[in-house]
Amino acid sequence: MDAVSATADSAPIPTVDKGFGTLDSDQFTQLILTELGNQDPLEPNDTGALLEQLSTIRSIESDTKLNDTLASMVERTDFMGAAGLIGQKITTADNPLTPLTVTSVLQNDDGVSVSLEDGSFVPITSITTVFGDSYESPADEESGE
Repeated sequence: MDAVSATADSAPIPTVDKGFGTLDSDQFTQLILTELGNQDPLEPNDTGALLEQLSTIRSIESDTKLNDTLASMVERTDFMGAAGLIGQKITTADNPLTPLTVTSVLQNDDGVSVSLEDGSFVPITSITTVFGDSYESPADEESGE
């Protein structure tokens, strides 16, 4: 029996679902230090690949933090922009012909929405037109308001 057939006949090799990709940088650093502490000083391991992976993990963590920060800034900007609409008349994609006044702003998991004078809430992404606060609708002009 040769080595190939002996391996093929033996029990299946278990697979590992987790690898270096699931480690955070602190765990990975601990792994490298453990490996360096346990290696044979006369035949040291090549830790270049591990250090390269550590650098990649730190880069990914940095990118993730940057993305989170940018997403937070976008949410704040959307909220501040929507807050500037309070008192303004707007139209929406769902109601393009009837301008309604924005009364408040709400931020939730779905993003930023504005509350309108009729009690409805619409996401700021559906706002199609913003009129100045001096806007008078044709109905207001006819009633003399």
